[in-house]
Amino acid sequence: MAERLKIPGLLGELLAEFAGTMILILFGVGVVAQVVAGGFGGHDSIAWAWGLGVTLGVYVAARTSGAHLNPAVTVALAVFKGFAWRKVLPYSLAQFLGAFVAALIVRWTYSDVLHHADPGLTIKTQGVFSTLPGNGALPVTHWTAFLDQIVGTAILLFLILAITDERNTSPAANLAPFIIGLLVVGIGMAWGTNAGYAINPARDFGPRLASFLTGYGGAFRDQTGYLYFWIPIVAPVIGGVLGAGLYQFLIARFLPAAGEPQEPGRIPTPPGEETLEASRG
Repeated sequence: MAERLKIPGLLGELLAEFAGTMILILFGVGVVAQVVAGGFGGHDSIAWAWGLGVTLGVYVAARTSGAHLNPAVTVALAVFKGFAWRKVLPYSLAQFLGAFVAALIVRWTYSDVLHHADPGLTIKTQGVFSTLPGNGALPVTHWTAFLDQIVGTAILLFLILAITDERNTSPAANLAPFIIGLLVVGIGMAWGTNAGYAINPARDFGPRLASFLTGYGGAFRDQTGYLYFWIPIVAPVIGGVLGAGLYQFLIARFLPAAGEPQEPGRIPTPPGEETLEASRG
């Protein structure tokens, strides 16, 4: 039997980040194209498809790279969880490229529908690929959009760390991607108004560049003409570090060390052990 081809460690991780992010964006940008340009579905279908995209992308990449799929996640893990700083830029580039390629696929596949809905490829359908303040329609200031992205990404990282912390009541490893996907659905349903919940620099900039290169001349600007593209890059990184830091400060430092005996009542007691714990008392 021929030996399996072994890909060097970092290269394999980068390919996994590329593939996982591509899956995420195929579902996320694809559903927005279907709703905005095709007229099928609505806000809820967008939120659910983004969540499913996250779930499936994490299942693709988790074993190989940890499935960050988001530079804000990568930076936060480097700051607080010991992720190697030398990998931060390569991971971020792989995530960006995955998002860029996925957006090109959506752009070409939905080309007929996009041109029918918006022949001039204007702000009307730019939101298919990248986020806008107030989703391009509501009177949301740039400061509010910036703050929104900090808050939304802080929520994301706070809960990702809670979900994946083995010292906490984390789900089994094979369920964690599903729970994280539900988290993204929840963020989309609760925090989508002000800035379209990018909460991921690669998710926004990769498709934004793809749309710019394929006819959307105003892709880097918002509906007011402001050079908006930097907000969904900078604010999520700040928010991710803030959210991860809050988890470390409020929760992680008080959790028992691995193998340390648990005080009854602090975490769910496994079935069948309630009587045993009572007898010990």
